[in-house]
Amino acid sequence: MLCGLSCLAQTEADADSIFTISSDSILLKELAPLDTIPSSEDIRSVGLLTADTVVVASKVKRDWNTWTPNPQRALWLALVIPGGGQIYNRKFWKLPIVYGGFLGCIYALSWNNMMYKDYSQAFLDISDNDPGTASYNKFLHLGRTINDSNKERYKEIFKNRKNKYRRWRDMSLFVMIGIYALSVIDAYVDAELSEFDISKDLSLKVQPAVMGNPMIENPIYASSLGVNCQLNF
Repeated sequence: MLCGLSCLAQTEADADSIFTISSDSILLKELAPLDTIPSSEDIRSVGLLTADTVVVASKVKRDWNTWTPNPQRALWLALVIPGGGQIYNRKFWKLPIVYGGFLGCIYALSWNNMMYKDYSQAFLDISDNDPGTASYNKFLHLGRTINDSNKERYKEIFKNRKNKYRRWRDMSLFVMIGIYALSVIDAYVDAELSEFDISKDLSLKVQPAVMGNPMIENPIYASSLGVNCQLNF
């Protein structure tokens, strides 16, 4: 009886000792050395990592000499952000061309739109009979006035200029859309051809050659001088 009670007490003591082990010291497997990074299988095989265990992955530095852009990503960046595809492809020298074209088109669009509105108002003022509306006077040369003798001629002039600046305004908008489309196409094609192999053997050799005609028996007349072109690619 005493032996059974002592065994039971020893068993309970062992059980209590199992459940009182500190949670930050339980490891089912020996971890890798501190100078190595454990794999995912090693981490999964560990029952419980200690709170002080930190796994740090070293960041790999990108080599820009061997980096190649993704054509799809370059296309979407160029669609969302004008010039974004050129930035992604690291073709920064194209940015002044792209943004210069956009700024030029925006300036031309605003200028032609302003002139179109001014000449439209001048045409409306000269067409009515209200003497209080005379915005067309700012387009007249010094000392010139509009009377009944030249009113129809100035009306035609204002109408033609109104139509001209409206046409130039619309053309500026279409040119800006064209520059945007070209920037998108350029970004995609540039990224697509980034891995295109340009061999050093790509060359054209031009050298003189002697060509013969087997139909002529006389070797003097059968031979003729020519140019031989050899293209290596």
